Amino acid sequence: MTLSLPALTPVEETLWITLTGRAFDSRQPDPILGDTMADALVRKTGYTNHKLRWTRASCVEVAQRAKKLDEVARRFIARHPDAIGIDLGAGLDTRALRIDTPPTVDWYDVDFPDVVAARRQLIPDRPHVHTIGADLTDPAWLQSLPADRPAMIVADGLMAFLAEADMISLLRRLTDHLRSGEIAFNVYNTFTVRAAKLAPSARFLVPLFKSAGFGSRDIVHWNPELTLIKEIMLVREPEVAQYPPALRLWTRLAALSTSLSRLGTVVAHYRF
Repeated sequence: MTLSLPALTPVEETLWITLTGRAFDSRQPDPILGDTMADALVRKTGYTNHKLRWTRASCVEVAQRAKKLDEVARRFIARHPDAIGIDLGAGLDTRALRIDTPPTVDWYDVDFPDVVAARRQLIPDRPHVHTIGADLTDPAWLQSLPADRPAMIVADGLMAFLAEADMISLLRRLTDHLRSGEIAFNVYNTFTVRAAKLAPSARFLVPLFKSAGFGSRDIVHWNPELTLIKEIMLVREPEVAQYPPALRLWTRLAALSTSLSRLGTVVAHYRF
């Protein structure tokens, strides 16, 4: 049976980047994340795109940052079994399944309505896992969230596609609406955005970027309700041992310097 998925906009289509990166990682003998459902979804849709020519070296960042976000969410839920989870710009990610949220936790995957329609065709329903089809810049969607429970919020690969003012407004609405919680997402510093303009594999994304780049500490300046818990610098995490040899050597050297470590992917983790 041929799937008839909604026609997606260029920004919505970026969901394939993280999905196929996780899928390629899962096919490796020693995967970092091991998201076999991502691979099943790619095969089910028959998705192919010549722009996304994944190699082991190019997919490790996608898999590793997803793993770090999973770890943060899993720890929070272990401490707060009555929590809600919120995945902003969830795409076709199945994080709630990977971290195996208990039935006491309500998880909300939020993305554009057409992306949510695709999710409903592809991803099996699970009790206490919900979808919200909305533009994240529209304040109305937050009314679907309970405000009186601790919240774990994650966003993977989202923030570069939000203008600075929209990102600031989104974070403020979240901290205003929710009683307490934590939020984690990968930051896009100025170096990352500039490097994307030179990388053949990422150059097609540049017209979609709305952010000029920001760091972990900029977020606290923009929203004093947020306190930085940790900058998770991927070059200093244990998964580096699974990198291909050349990339592993460069990463080990970069990890010796905090400044160089911040030029790589950083998952910023905050509480409010």
